[in-house]
Amino acid sequence: MQKFAEAGVSARILAALDRQKIIIPNRVQSESIPALLEGRDVVIQSPTGSGKTLAFLVPLVERIRPGSPGPRALIVAPTRELAIQVDSVFKGLDSGLRSALLYGGVGYHLQQQDLKRGVDVVIGTPGRILDMIEKRLVSLSRVEYMVLDEADQMFDAGFARDVERIMGLTYSPQTVLASATMPEWVSRMIDKHLQNPLLVKLIEEGPSLLEHGLVRTDRGVKLRVLSDILTRHRGAIVFGRTKHGVRKLNTELRRLGHKSVELQGNMAQTARDRVMESFRAQRADVLVATNVAARGLDLSHVGLVVNYDLPDTAEAMTHRVGRTARNGNTGRALTFITVEDHENWAKLRRQGAPALRTIDALALARDGGWLYLQEVAHATAPARATSQRRRRSRPWRGVRAAS
Repeated sequence: MQKFAEAGVSARILAALDRQKIIIPNRVQSESIPALLEGRDVVIQSPTGSGKTLAFLVPLVERIRPGSPGPRALIVAPTRELAIQVDSVFKGLDSGLRSALLYGGVGYHLQQQDLKRGVDVVIGTPGRILDMIEKRLVSLSRVEYMVLDEADQMFDAGFARDVERIMGLTYSPQTVLASATMPEWVSRMIDKHLQNPLLVKLIEEGPSLLEHGLVRTDRGVKLRVLSDILTRHRGAIVFGRTKHGVRKLNTELRRLGHKSVELQGNMAQTARDRVMESFRAQRADVLVATNVAARGLDLSHVGLVVNYDLPDTAEAMTHRVGRTARNGNTGRALTFITVEDHENWAKLRRQGAPALRTIDALALARDGGWLYLQEVAHATAPARATSQRRRRSRPWRGVRAAS
C-alpha cells in the first residue's frame, strides 16, 4: 500500500489525514491497514513513535458504522495519558463516530453522560471500563473491533486479570495487539485470544536516530551532574523509580533553578493535565516522572531522556527512551549508574537492555558535546573526574525545544 486511498480509505478520512499533512502511510500502517480492513486479527510490534495508533484507528473508523447500538469498538490502554492521546488522534480523523473516553482520577458524571447518549467507540483504561460495566452503563456484547494498546503492559501482572475480564465480556471481536515489545506472556495471550493473526514486526533499519549512553557517577554528586546537564538541554524527561523519589527530585531541581514539573500516579487528573499542558507548551523545560510517562506521550520536542533511577525491567527502559527520537527526529538518552546500581544494571543487561558506552558528562554539560570515554574495568568512573579519558567526539544532534 503506497497511499491510504489504495486500501479503500474513504474520502472523508483521506481529507482528515490530508489536513494533518499525513499523505503517505509508513511501513507499519501500510502493512497493517489492508489486513485490518479485511477483518483479520493483527499483532503490531514496532518501536514507539512508529505510527501504531493510526494503523489501528484508520481501519476502525472505516469498519464501524455510526448510529447502531454500541459500542462497536473498544480500545483499552494502560494509562490515562495514553487513552487521552489515542482519543485525540481518533477525534482528528473526523469520522462522525460517537465516542466516550473513560479513565480514573476524575469524576464519573461527564463520562456517564457520554455513555447514556450512546457511543460507537469506547476508549479507556481497564479499571474505569470495568467500573462502568458494573454500573450497567456500558456493555461489551456488541464490540466488533477491539484494540489492546501497549499489550505488553496490558498483560503484565498489574493489569492481566482486568484485561482478561474485559476480553471475556466480548464475543470474538476482531482484535489488534500493539506494542513496542512482546514478552513471552504476550505471546501466550496471542495464542489464547487471537485467530490466525498477521504479525507486523518492524525492525529499525539503518543508523539509529537515538544515541544512548551511560553516565557513571557517585551518589553524592548525582543530582549536581544531572542539574548541569539539564542546564544545557531543554525539553527533557527525567525518570525516577518511585512517586516519592520523583516528588523529591522535582523539588530539588526547582531549588536549583530549573523550570521542572512532576508527573506521578498520586496526582489528581486535573493536576496531571496541567503538568502536561505546561510541558507541551514548553513553559516547563523538564518533566520529572515515574513510568507513568513511559508510554503514550507523543512529545515531538523531547530531545533528551534521562534514566536517573534504573527501571525495574529492560522493557520499561525501552519505553522510557522511546519518548525521544520519534517521528524521524534524532534524540539522546542517558542512563545514570552509581556503584550501588551495578547489580541492578547487570540484571537489566541479562533481560536484554542494550550495551551502553560511557559518555563524558562534563562535556555534555559544558557545551553539549557527546564524547565517549574509554571504559575503566571494575570502576565507577565518576562523572566529575572523567573528562580526560575520551575516545571520540560527536556534536549534539538531539531535538531541542524552541527558545
